[in-house]
Amino acid sequence: MSTSASPSSATSTNHAASQKPPTQSSHLIEWVAECAKLTKPDQIVWCDGSEEEKERLTELCVKAGVLIPLNQDKLPGCYLHRSNPNDVARVEQLTFICSKEKENAGPTNNWMAPAEAYDKLGKLFDGSMKGRT
Repeated sequence: MSTSASPSSATSTNHAASQKPPTQSSHLIEWVAECAKLTKPDQIVWCDGSEEEKERLTELCVKAGVLIPLNQDKLPGCYLHRSNPNDVARVEQLTFICSKEKENAGPTNNWMAPAEAYDKLGKLFDGSMKGRT
């Protein structure tokens, strides 16, 4: 599923973008457009790594309760972040090696054909970002 999106249009097709992509890489821009077409996010935000972005994201996380500010006099810029209880390590029976040949997965790993994995994951990811950024 290849697209020929330009830097200014890659995130505009049915997806509000907060800013122009901070890259000239057509491969990256096309990949983001392809992912957006599959996952259908409400908005796409390109991260630029700036101090302003860090401050904005930190403020959002504090307001949402994801980050808890520690004593800023003793520990300036430090926050507590707890893992989400639903965020667990990989589940072995749900982890698959997707190689062309089953024997390449190794004797103790689960194997799935790449085409089957792409089909299964495509269905799981379809629309998975609706209502999200």
